[in-house]
Amino acid sequence: MFLTATSAFAGEPIQSLLLDDHVIYTVPIGTNRVTTISFPGAISAIDAAGVTVDPKIPGQFQLAHAKGTAFLSVRALAPKATSNINVRFNKKTYVFELVESDQPVLSVILDSKVSGNTVEPAPSVSPTRLLALLDKAKAFPLLKKQQPESVAQVEFKSFSDSPQITDCGGYEIRIEEVYRFNPEDTLVFRLMLRNKTGEVIVYRTDRFALRVGNRLYSQSISDASGTIPPNGDAIAYFAITGTPDGGRNELSLKNQFSVIVERLPIPLIQANTNSPACSQILNPQANQPTNSPKAQP
Repeated sequence: MFLTATSAFAGEPIQSLLLDDHVIYTVPIGTNRVTTISFPGAISAIDAAGVTVDPKIPGQFQLAHAKGTAFLSVRALAPKATSNINVRFNKKTYVFELVESDQPVLSVILDSKVSGNTVEPAPSVSPTRLLALLDKAKAFPLLKKQQPESVAQVEFKSFSDSPQITDCGGYEIRIEEVYRFNPEDTLVFRLMLRNKTGEVIVYRTDRFALRVGNRLYSQSISDASGTIPPNGDAIAYFAITGTPDGGRNELSLKNQFSVIVERLPIPLIQANTNSPACSQILNPQANQPTNSPKAQP
């Protein structure tokens, strides 16, 4: 889990979270409040951008940390300020994105094990509701224009300028858009599947999966044709909800995503096959803060 500046944490200024060096912790910070981030042991090093330790030196945030201690404190110095800090602990790097907010979290307590009553379970989302989320994602541009209140709480990210592509040899998987529905803890992805061969490609529509760092999330629903025409493209949608162990995923849209699609042989369409060896193509000009390694499904 990691913290996001959404209404889900309103009224909860103290958060206990699991240590995970493969996610981004987005922490709301106040201008008139101090936020303290605590680790289970002494911090080795801190790297930051736009952050000052001297109030006389301009910066987006002010940081306080004493060498050898297990905590640091941060305060925003300007409205709408954003920045990030990387904290080195126990030979791993943990990434925090700082966002100025009028509803700051005052204490973030990180540990390798969080008691069960502090981990929020994933919401129960019915198949009918998942279908409704897919429909809302498909109609998002129109709804945003004509009924903006209906998508006011939907987070959206387009990858048109910095595509995330997984190359699977004969075909590639391009993430075009992703939508986050926070109350349902569900992410909906719009994919472009491109066939680079002269033969039709058949794939399983019930086995979409998402890799974020070293974690794998199976689909909760999908809408796809199951085929990609020769030398052609096909659009597909799929969603993930929660985590495999029943908790909330709280995945930020700023993570590096990799999608897995299971190809089927022809004509044995019903046979199970191993996922193809795919390699992710990263846009060299893309500047996406993520702590996830390159995906190698």
